[in-house]
Amino acid sequence: MIKAVIFDMDGVLIDSEIVYLDHMHEKLKLKYPDISRDALFTVVGATTKRTMEILGEVIGKDTDSLEFQEMYAGIWADCRPDYFAILRKEVPELLKEIHRRGYLVALASSTSRAGIEEVLTTCGLKGDFDYIISGEEFKESKPNPEIYLHTAEALHCAPEECLVVEDSTYGIMAGHGAGMTVASLVDERFRFDRSLADYSIHSLGEVLEVLEGLEKKG
Repeated sequence: MIKAVIFDMDGVLIDSEIVYLDHMHEKLKLKYPDISRDALFTVVGATTKRTMEILGEVIGKDTDSLEFQEMYAGIWADCRPDYFAILRKEVPELLKEIHRRGYLVALASSTSRAGIEEVLTTCGLKGDFDYIISGEEFKESKPNPEIYLHTAEALHCAPEECLVVEDSTYGIMAGHGAGMTVASLVDERFRFDRSLADYSIHSLGEVLEVLEGLEKKG
């Protein structure tokens, strides 16, 4: 029986992945005009550390070099998304409805703790979660399942009592690896691999239908 719903943030609660990807691509093109947007798809859903590793491979630079560190910091210096504008409209009521139905609600995101706090504060969602955790608080974040196993333990739930709502390949792998039921929010823009997801949903409102179906299964 499902007792908790654990949400990813970027790409799930907020439609931010396309914003970050386009911003990164536009900044990189100034110095690397031949870089393709498609070459950056694998950063979607990754931690900052993994994003830097991928970017270093794409442009052929040592990520430990001062040149790379300064370039990477410069990419994000003026990235200021309007988080409230890209919040999926159904999120506030959905989180409250899941609570009303007696489930615990958690957030497990690869984004930094500061980034999570900014999004939740801007969107007025901080009070809607029973537990919040950042992947950067672990040695390895998604696709490593540790973040989800930790979250289940914090909620006093077994992994099989948790439903994970994800979008990216990394996140789906992490939820599946933790032994949880995974619902994947379909996003065709990034060619995510959803083969390990138990459910594919086209809107967050369908999370309620998934929960109802799982209740019937017992």
